[in-house]
Amino acid sequence: MRILNGTDNVPACARGAALTIGNFDGVHRGHQALIEATRNEARRLATQAGAVVFEPHPREYFQPDKPHFRLTPLPLKLRLMDEFGIDLAIVLAFDARLATLSADEFVSRVLVDALGARQVVVGYDFRFGKGRIGDPEALRGAGAALGFGVTVVGQVAEAGEVFSSSAVRAELALGDVKGAAQMLGWWWRVSGVVRSGAKRGAGLGFPTANITLAAGTALAHGIYAVRVHTGSSHYAGAAYLGTRPTFDDGAAILETFLFDFNANLYGREIEVEFIDFIRPDRRFDSAEALRAQMDKDCGRAREILARAAAKPSGDFMGRDQ
Repeated sequence: MRILNGTDNVPACARGAALTIGNFDGVHRGHQALIEATRNEARRLATQAGAVVFEPHPREYFQPDKPHFRLTPLPLKLRLMDEFGIDLAIVLAFDARLATLSADEFVSRVLVDALGARQVVVGYDFRFGKGRIGDPEALRGAGAALGFGVTVVGQVAEAGEVFSSSAVRAELALGDVKGAAQMLGWWWRVSGVVRSGAKRGAGLGFPTANITLAAGTALAHGIYAVRVHTGSSHYAGAAYLGTRPTFDDGAAILETFLFDFNANLYGREIEVEFIDFIRPDRRFDSAEALRAQMDKDCGRAREILARAAAKPSGDFMGRDQ
Protein backbone atom coordinates (compact mmCIF):
# COMPACT_ATOMS: atom_id res chain seq x y z
CA MET A 1 0.00 0.00 0.00
CA ARG A 2 1.26 3.45 -0.92
CA ILE A 3 0.97 6.09 1.82
CA LEU A 4 0.82 9.84 1.16
CA ASN A 5 1.05 12.38 3.96
CA GLY A 6 -1.11 15.31 2.91
CA THR A 7 -2.17 16.42 -0.55
CA ASP A 8 0.76 18.62 -1.55
CA ASN A 9 2.47 17.37 -4.69
CA VAL A 10 0.31 14.27 -5.21
CA PRO A 11 1.99 12.17 -7.92
CA ALA A 12 0.04 11.47 -11.09
CA CYS A 13 -0.03 7.75 -10.29
CA ALA A 14 -2.01 8.48 -7.09
CA ARG A 15 -4.72 10.51 -8.80
CA GLY A 16 -7.99 9.18 -10.18
CA ALA A 17 -8.64 6.54 -7.51
CA ALA A 18 -11.87 5.31 -5.99
CA LEU A 19 -11.74 6.81 -2.50
CA THR A 20 -13.42 6.20 0.82
CA ILE A 21 -13.14 8.84 3.53
CA GLY A 22 -13.04 8.88 7.33
CA ASN A 23 -11.00 8.34 10.48
CA PHE A 24 -11.55 4.56 10.44
CA ASP A 25 -10.75 4.10 14.13
CA GLY A 26 -10.86 0.35 14.68
CA VAL A 27 -11.19 -0.56 10.99
CA HIS A 28 -14.24 -2.49 12.18
CA ARG A 29 -16.70 -4.44 10.07
CA GLY A 30 -18.62 -1.30 9.14
CA HIS A 31 -15.39 0.24 7.87
CA GLN A 32 -14.58 -3.01 6.09
CA ALA A 33 -17.87 -2.72 4.20
CA LEU A 34 -16.71 0.70 2.97
CA ILE A 35 -13.36 -0.75 1.97
CA GLU A 36 -15.00 -3.64 0.12
CA ALA A 37 -17.31 -1.23 -1.75
CA THR A 38 -14.29 0.91 -2.65
CA ARG A 39 -12.43 -2.12 -3.95
CA ASN A 40 -15.44 -3.07 -6.06
CA GLU A 41 -15.65 0.43 -7.55
CA ALA A 42 -11.89 0.44 -8.19
CA ARG A 43 -12.18 -2.83 -10.11
CA ARG A 44 -15.10 -1.47 -12.12
CA LEU A 45 -13.13 1.64 -13.03
CA ALA A 46 -9.78 -0.17 -13.44
CA THR A 47 -8.13 2.11 -10.89
CA GLN A 48 -6.77 2.03 -7.34
CA ALA A 49 -8.78 1.60 -4.14
CA GLY A 50 -7.83 4.47 -1.85
CA ALA A 51 -8.71 5.87 1.57
CA VAL A 52 -8.53 9.44 2.82
CA VAL A 53 -7.72 9.12 6.52
CA PHE A 54 -8.07 11.95 9.04
CA GLU A 55 -5.31 11.99 11.67
CA PRO A 56 -5.73 12.49 14.56
CA HIS A 57 -9.37 11.79 15.29
CA PRO A 58 -11.35 15.05 14.97
CA ARG A 59 -12.45 14.63 18.60
CA GLU A 60 -8.81 14.96 19.68
CA TYR A 61 -8.56 18.25 17.79
CA PHE A 62 -11.78 19.73 19.15
CA GLN A 63 -11.32 18.36 22.69
CA PRO A 64 -7.53 18.28 23.22
CA ASP A 65 -7.77 18.15 27.02
CA LYS A 66 -10.06 15.11 27.06
CA PRO A 67 -8.25 11.74 26.61
CA HIS A 68 -9.73 9.82 23.70
CA PHE A 69 -9.82 6.02 23.60
CA ARG A 70 -8.16 5.24 20.28
CA LEU A 71 -8.83 1.70 19.13
CA THR A 72 -6.12 1.81 16.47
CA PRO A 73 -3.11 4.14 16.44
CA LEU A 74 -2.19 5.21 12.93
CA PRO A 75 0.47 2.53 12.18
CA LEU A 76 -1.92 -0.30 13.13
CA LYS A 77 -4.81 1.35 11.28
CA LEU A 78 -2.77 1.56 8.07
CA ARG A 79 -1.55 -2.00 8.47
CA LEU A 80 -5.12 -3.26 8.76
CA MET A 81 -6.27 -1.19 5.79
CA ASP A 82 -3.47 -2.70 3.76
CA GLU A 83 -4.54 -6.21 4.81
CA PHE A 84 -8.14 -5.45 3.79
CA GLY A 85 -7.12 -4.40 0.29
CA ILE A 86 -6.56 -0.63 0.23
CA ASP A 87 -3.95 0.30 -2.40
CA LEU A 88 -3.47 3.96 -1.49
CA ALA A 89 -3.86 5.82 1.82
CA ILE A 90 -3.85 9.61 1.94
CA VAL A 91 -3.31 10.75 5.55
CA LEU A 92 -4.69 14.23 6.14
CA ALA A 93 -3.63 16.13 9.26
CA PHE A 94 -6.82 17.14 11.03
CA ASP A 95 -5.73 20.64 12.02
CA ALA A 96 -7.11 24.18 11.95
CA ARG A 97 -6.69 24.42 8.18
CA LEU A 98 -8.69 21.27 7.50
CA ALA A 99 -11.25 21.92 10.25
CA THR A 100 -12.19 25.30 8.77
CA LEU A 101 -12.76 24.07 5.21
CA SER A 102 -16.38 24.22 4.17
CA ALA A 103 -17.94 21.11 2.68
CA ASP A 104 -17.67 22.62 -0.81
CA GLU A 105 -14.03 23.59 -0.26
CA PHE A 106 -13.16 20.09 0.96
CA VAL A 107 -14.68 18.55 -2.14
CA SER A 108 -13.12 20.98 -4.61
CA ARG A 109 -9.67 21.37 -3.06
CA VAL A 110 -9.03 17.88 -1.68
CA LEU A 111 -11.14 15.39 -3.61
CA VAL A 112 -11.11 17.07 -7.03
CA ASP A 113 -8.08 19.36 -7.39
CA ALA A 114 -5.56 17.40 -5.31
CA LEU A 115 -6.70 13.80 -5.76
CA GLY A 116 -8.81 13.77 -8.94
CA ALA A 117 -11.22 11.27 -7.36
CA ARG A 118 -13.24 9.22 -9.84
CA GLN A 119 -15.54 7.61 -7.28
CA VAL A 120 -16.14 8.46 -3.61
CA VAL A 121 -17.49 5.85 -1.19
CA VAL A 122 -19.00 6.96 2.14
CA GLY A 123 -21.28 5.63 4.84
CA TYR A 124 -24.93 6.62 5.19
CA ASP A 125 -24.09 8.79 8.23
CA PHE A 126 -20.98 10.50 6.80
CA ARG A 127 -20.65 14.20 7.64
CA PHE A 128 -17.88 16.54 6.52
CA GLY A 129 -16.82 20.16 6.26
CA LYS A 130 -16.92 22.99 8.80
CA GLY A 131 -19.89 22.51 11.10
CA ARG A 132 -20.39 19.00 9.63
CA ILE A 133 -22.87 20.44 7.15
CA GLY A 134 -21.84 18.14 4.30
CA ASP A 135 -23.71 14.84 3.96
CA PRO A 136 -24.03 12.06 1.34
CA GLU A 137 -26.70 13.95 -0.61
CA ALA A 138 -24.53 17.07 -0.78
CA LEU A 139 -21.66 14.87 -1.92
CA ARG A 140 -23.82 13.35 -4.67
CA GLY A 141 -24.71 16.83 -5.88
CA ALA A 142 -21.07 17.89 -5.90
CA GLY A 143 -20.08 14.73 -7.74
CA ALA A 144 -22.66 15.34 -10.45
CA ALA A 145 -21.37 18.88 -10.91
CA LEU A 146 -17.65 18.12 -10.69
CA GLY A 147 -17.39 14.77 -12.43
CA PHE A 148 -17.06 12.01 -9.86
CA GLY A 149 -19.43 9.26 -8.80
CA VAL A 150 -20.67 8.65 -5.26
CA THR A 151 -21.50 5.34 -3.57
CA VAL A 152 -23.30 5.40 -0.23
CA VAL A 153 -23.02 2.28 1.96
CA GLY A 154 -25.92 1.60 4.29
CA GLN A 155 -25.88 0.61 7.94
CA VAL A 156 -23.93 -2.56 8.71
CA ALA A 157 -25.17 -4.62 11.65
CA GLU A 158 -25.51 -8.13 13.02
CA ALA A 159 -28.31 -9.39 15.25
CA GLY A 160 -29.61 -5.84 15.45
CA GLU A 161 -26.31 -4.39 16.69
CA VAL A 162 -24.74 -1.72 14.48
CA PHE A 163 -20.98 -1.90 14.03
CA SER A 164 -19.37 1.31 15.22
CA SER A 165 -16.20 2.49 16.95
CA SER A 166 -18.19 3.64 19.99
CA ALA A 167 -19.86 0.22 20.27
CA VAL A 168 -16.44 -1.48 20.19
CA ARG A 169 -15.18 0.87 22.91
CA ALA A 170 -18.22 0.04 25.02
CA GLU A 171 -17.49 -3.70 24.75
CA LEU A 172 -13.86 -3.20 25.74
CA ALA A 173 -14.86 -1.03 28.71
CA LEU A 174 -16.79 -4.08 29.96
CA GLY A 175 -13.86 -6.41 29.30
CA ASP A 176 -15.78 -8.19 26.54
CA VAL A 177 -12.87 -8.54 24.14
CA LYS A 178 -14.65 -11.41 22.34
CA GLY A 179 -17.64 -9.16 21.68
CA ALA A 180 -15.32 -6.42 20.47
CA ALA A 181 -13.58 -8.88 18.17
CA GLN A 182 -16.90 -9.88 16.59
CA MET A 183 -17.48 -6.24 15.68
CA LEU A 184 -13.90 -5.67 14.56
CA GLY A 185 -13.38 -8.86 12.57
CA TRP A 186 -9.93 -9.13 14.19
CA TRP A 187 -8.63 -9.59 17.74
CA TRP A 188 -8.14 -6.18 19.36
CA ARG A 189 -4.53 -5.47 20.30
CA VAL A 190 -2.20 -2.92 21.86
CA SER A 191 1.53 -2.44 21.56
CA GLY A 192 4.30 -0.81 23.54
CA VAL A 193 7.92 -0.99 24.62
CA VAL A 194 8.57 -3.32 27.56
CA ARG A 195 9.74 -1.45 30.63
CA SER A 196 11.16 -2.56 33.94
CA GLY A 197 8.67 -2.92 36.79
CA ALA A 198 8.73 -3.78 40.49
CA LYS A 199 9.37 -7.46 39.59
CA ARG A 200 6.61 -8.67 41.90
CA GLY A 201 5.47 -11.07 39.19
CA ALA A 202 8.92 -12.64 39.03
CA GLY A 203 8.89 -12.98 42.81
CA LEU A 204 5.63 -14.89 42.54
CA GLY A 205 7.01 -17.12 39.78
CA PHE A 206 5.29 -15.24 36.95
CA PRO A 207 7.76 -12.78 35.37
CA THR A 208 5.88 -10.27 33.24
CA ALA A 209 6.53 -7.98 30.29
CA ASN A 210 5.07 -4.60 31.28
CA ILE A 211 3.83 -1.87 28.95
CA THR A 212 1.95 1.36 29.55
CA LEU A 213 -1.28 1.81 27.64
CA ALA A 214 -2.04 5.01 25.78
CA ALA A 215 -3.93 7.73 27.63
CA GLY A 216 -7.67 7.26 27.33
CA THR A 217 -7.54 3.48 26.89
CA ALA A 218 -10.65 2.33 28.75
CA LEU A 219 -10.22 -1.44 28.95
CA ALA A 220 -11.80 -3.16 31.96
CA HIS A 221 -9.31 -4.18 34.63
CA GLY A 222 -8.73 -7.87 35.09
CA ILE A 223 -7.05 -10.96 33.65
CA TYR A 224 -7.10 -11.82 29.93
CA ALA A 225 -6.01 -14.69 27.72
CA VAL A 226 -3.69 -13.12 25.15
CA ARG A 227 -1.30 -13.77 22.32
CA VAL A 228 1.95 -11.82 22.37
CA HIS A 229 3.82 -10.92 19.17
CA THR A 230 7.43 -9.79 19.18
CA GLY A 231 9.35 -9.62 15.93
CA SER A 232 8.40 -12.69 13.91
CA SER A 233 7.58 -14.79 16.99
CA HIS A 234 4.36 -15.14 18.94
CA TYR A 235 3.52 -16.69 22.30
CA ALA A 236 0.46 -17.58 24.33
CA GLY A 237 0.09 -15.76 27.60
CA ALA A 238 -2.03 -14.24 30.34
CA ALA A 239 -2.21 -10.49 30.86
CA TYR A 240 -3.21 -8.42 33.87
CA LEU A 241 -4.45 -4.85 33.66
CA GLY A 242 -5.06 -3.16 36.97
CA THR A 243 -3.75 -1.20 39.91
CA ARG A 244 -2.32 -4.16 41.89
CA PRO A 245 -4.68 -3.76 44.91
CA THR A 246 -2.96 -6.61 46.77
CA PHE A 247 0.22 -4.49 46.84
CA ASP A 248 0.21 -0.76 46.07
CA ASP A 249 -2.99 0.23 44.24
CA GLY A 250 -0.86 2.33 41.86
CA ALA A 251 -1.18 3.42 38.26
CA ALA A 252 -2.64 0.82 35.90
CA ILE A 253 -0.08 -1.06 33.79
CA LEU A 254 -0.52 -3.99 31.43
CA GLU A 255 1.54 -6.89 32.79
CA THR A 256 1.82 -9.95 30.53
CA PHE A 257 3.17 -13.38 31.42
CA LEU A 258 4.33 -15.28 28.33
CA PHE A 259 3.99 -19.04 28.55
CA ASP A 260 7.08 -21.17 27.85
CA PHE A 261 9.31 -18.11 27.40
CA ASN A 262 12.38 -17.04 29.36
CA ALA A 263 14.20 -14.38 27.28
CA ASN A 264 14.68 -10.71 28.20
CA LEU A 265 12.20 -8.37 26.51
CA TYR A 266 13.22 -5.08 28.16
CA GLY A 267 13.37 -2.27 25.62
CA ARG A 268 11.68 -4.32 22.91
CA GLU A 269 8.28 -3.59 21.40
CA ILE A 270 5.58 -6.21 21.83
CA GLU A 271 2.02 -6.45 20.57
CA VAL A 272 -0.59 -7.97 22.88
CA GLU A 273 -3.65 -9.48 21.20
CA PHE A 274 -6.68 -9.93 23.50
CA ILE A 275 -8.58 -13.20 23.04
CA ASP A 276 -10.86 -13.55 26.08
CA PHE A 277 -11.59 -12.17 29.55
CA ILE A 278 -10.90 -14.50 32.47
CA ARG A 279 -11.82 -12.60 35.64
CA PRO A 280 -12.05 -9.09 37.13
CA ASP A 281 -9.27 -7.57 39.21
CA ARG A 282 -9.53 -7.99 42.99
CA ARG A 283 -7.51 -7.78 46.17
CA PHE A 284 -6.10 -10.95 47.76
CA ASP A 285 -5.34 -11.45 51.44
CA SER A 286 -1.80 -12.66 50.77
CA ALA A 287 0.82 -13.09 48.08
CA GLU A 288 0.36 -16.85 48.42
CA ALA A 289 -3.37 -16.61 47.71
CA LEU A 290 -2.60 -14.44 44.69
CA ARG A 291 -0.01 -16.95 43.45
CA ALA A 292 -2.54 -19.80 43.69
CA GLN A 293 -5.09 -17.78 41.71
CA MET A 294 -2.49 -16.88 39.08
CA ASP A 295 -1.85 -20.59 38.58
CA LYS A 296 -5.57 -21.07 37.91
CA ASP A 297 -5.71 -18.03 35.63
CA CYS A 298 -2.82 -19.28 33.52
CA GLY A 299 -4.37 -22.73 33.25
CA ARG A 300 -7.62 -21.16 32.09
CA ALA A 301 -5.77 -18.97 29.58
CA ARG A 302 -3.98 -22.00 28.13
CA GLU A 303 -7.33 -23.77 27.66
CA ILE A 304 -8.85 -20.76 25.92
CA LEU A 305 -5.88 -20.17 23.64
CA ALA A 306 -5.60 -23.84 22.68
CA ARG A 307 -8.96 -23.59 20.91
CA ALA A 308 -8.89 -19.93 19.81
CA ALA A 309 -8.89 -19.28 16.07
CA ALA A 310 -6.35 -17.10 14.32
CA LYS A 311 -9.26 -14.72 13.60
CA PRO A 312 -12.66 -14.26 15.23
CA SER A 313 -15.28 -16.53 13.68
CA GLY A 314 -17.45 -15.28 10.84
CA ASP A 315 -15.00 -13.45 8.60
CA PHE A 316 -17.21 -10.61 7.39
CA MET A 317 -15.17 -9.88 4.29
CA GLY A 318 -15.52 -13.35 2.82
CA ARG A 319 -12.17 -12.85 1.13
CA ASP A 320 -9.10 -14.99 0.78
CA GLN A 321 -6.55 -13.59 3.21
